[in-house]
Amino acid sequence: MEKGTLVEFRVNGERRLAIADRPEGKKHWIVLDDRGQSHTIHPRQITYEVAGITCNQKEIAAFAKAVAIHLDPDNLEPAWELLVEMGETTNPIELAGLIFSEQDPPQCYAAYVLLDEDKLYFKQKGDRYEPRPPSQVAEIKHQLEMATQRQQAEQLFLDRIERSLQGETITWESSDRPRLDALEKFATFGEEAPTRTSAIELLTKLQRTQTPTGAFQLLIDLKLWSDHENLFLRRSHAPVQFPPKVTELAHHYLTTAPADPHHDRLDLSHLKVYTIDDESTQEIDDGLSIEILPDGREKIWVHIADPTRWVNPGDALDLEARRRGSTLYLPTGIIPMFPPELATGPMSLKTGDSCCALSFAVILDETGGIEDFTIHASQIKITYRLTYEDVEEMLNLGLTTEPELVALAKWAKRRLAWRQSQGAIMINMPECSIKVFNDGEDISISVLDNSFSRQLVAEMMILAGEVAGRYGQQHGLPLLFRHQNQPELPSEEELLQVPAGPARASVLRRCMPKSEMSTTPFRHASLGLESYSQVTSPIRRYSDLLGHFQIKAHLRGEDPPFSGPQIQDLGLSIVSTVQESTLVERQTNRYWGLEFLRRHGDEVWSAIMLRWLREHEGLGLVLLEDLGLEYPMRFDRSIQPGDPLHVRVIRVDPRQDRIDFQEMVNYAPETMSLSS
Repeated sequence: MEKGTLVEFRVNGERRLAIADRPEGKKHWIVLDDRGQSHTIHPRQITYEVAGITCNQKEIAAFAKAVAIHLDPDNLEPAWELLVEMGETTNPIELAGLIFSEQDPPQCYAAYVLLDEDKLYFKQKGDRYEPRPPSQVAEIKHQLEMATQRQQAEQLFLDRIERSLQGETITWESSDRPRLDALEKFATFGEEAPTRTSAIELLTKLQRTQTPTGAFQLLIDLKLWSDHENLFLRRSHAPVQFPPKVTELAHHYLTTAPADPHHDRLDLSHLKVYTIDDESTQEIDDGLSIEILPDGREKIWVHIADPTRWVNPGDALDLEARRRGSTLYLPTGIIPMFPPELATGPMSLKTGDSCCALSFAVILDETGGIEDFTIHASQIKITYRLTYEDVEEMLNLGLTTEPELVALAKWAKRRLAWRQSQGAIMINMPECSIKVFNDGEDISISVLDNSFSRQLVAEMMILAGEVAGRYGQQHGLPLLFRHQNQPELPSEEELLQVPAGPARASVLRRCMPKSEMSTTPFRHASLGLESYSQVTSPIRRYSDLLGHFQIKAHLRGEDPPFSGPQIQDLGLSIVSTVQESTLVERQTNRYWGLEFLRRHGDEVWSAIMLRWLREHEGLGLVLLEDLGLEYPMRFDRSIQPGDPLHVRVIRVDPRQDRIDFQEMVNYAPETMSLSS
């Protein structure tokens, strides 16, 4: 190489033209670029040597300008077509003559640059360039077009993001959904999200914090999520929307009812039927009646809504209900097992309507034990829809106009006494109801009253469950039976050491084993029953719906739709699904309970120390009496289960599920200002 030779080399991947100035050592050269900067390079770093000219540093810019007018990639296509047809290769000098009809240094260098940057028409083989086959060029063109479209779509998506962040109402495109999904999954599942890389790339482009929290905040800022987005629900497999084929079938049944498999339903429309629920309940699935027999005995009727009138085993409604397992009850609303237009419509026992039901007729003996029972597919008519408060008031007033209600109350008391004589274990812990309104703006927490009216309904539902269990057992009918092992309870002496009330109930609750389901009837310890199968909520629990399918088929004299092994397999699947739903309900309720306390940081709450969680660490479990909420609390003083105290929240983070209390040692109860 001589002084003044024009060469190309790269600086951080960028092309740079320079002239050779002088040797440096045995192999290196010092070159000068058009900016007058010197560079020490090895000959291996030279990517192109311009032949046929020598120049000085000031002439580099003019050479580059002469080259630039030839750098049109479109010039390559005609040359490629010709060389493909001829089956020949080329090099920069030959290509310059082919496309520029000149082979001067600027044209030859321009041809080199075009070939070097081309990713479409030619591929380098040694010192020459081979034209790609037409099929390969077509495929590369397609890929480049797709890449260009993706880049354009991404840029349009980023533009919509920015406009949304500026307050503009945006209509998101279908092509935006994968990118938004990536963001949502990262916010939901964090580092374990399969879309983590895509989400981080998007957050980086938007100059946002590249964390799940950053993704969560971006979704809030875009008004796609609320501040209180339910991540517990999103992390679960619980379906929120019904598939189109399910909603279509539901709508079809609203106008064209399917054939009733029970054409000979027992007409019980002459009976007075009470439904008793909370005022907000929309899925009405049970009603109660009393019938006076000719011999003066009283027959109890427990009527259960019959959704199998509208659902067939294996159809779209059945499979979707099976997938859901149960209705999901959240403070923000319910996610039903069946489409709501059916669940709250023809499936429910609505006042004044003629309703299909599965009716359990029971005669009890004087002690409250079952003397006789029958089960019928029936037609009933609801007389009264009552709330628990209505029933409580009517019973307290001793209304003689509703003798059936009085009789039901009498039998409920006898049933409770009978179950207790059979070893039933009663645990009365406060339960709360959390409701959220106006997109999280308002939170209401109330403690459910432990009224007799609730016990009345509970006893009748337990009675129906015992009848279903006995029926299945007598006829060898595959059902899902609930059972519970006998707990190991503390001695009476140990229990008496704990004050009566929530603290003692907490001790008992801790001893209770979980109830389980199987196709074999076993004793249910806490209910005091030898056989029990839940059938009273078929609109809301799939296990109950299965019981209806089986019992109704037997009543018709048909084989049950599900065999014992099938019921067993379905039971295992249901347990898993329901456990997940229960966890979502518990986590969501806990979140909103903590959020309520966060908003009421100035309140002082009456509490009871329930039990020690880790006594050696001073960690106990307390019950906030006015809310029915239980939380862990650390104590730095001596305290015993059952001791009352007053507490105030000093730190709470609903997202992190953390709360810290301060005990108000000298707090005067009469000055308390309670909120619910």
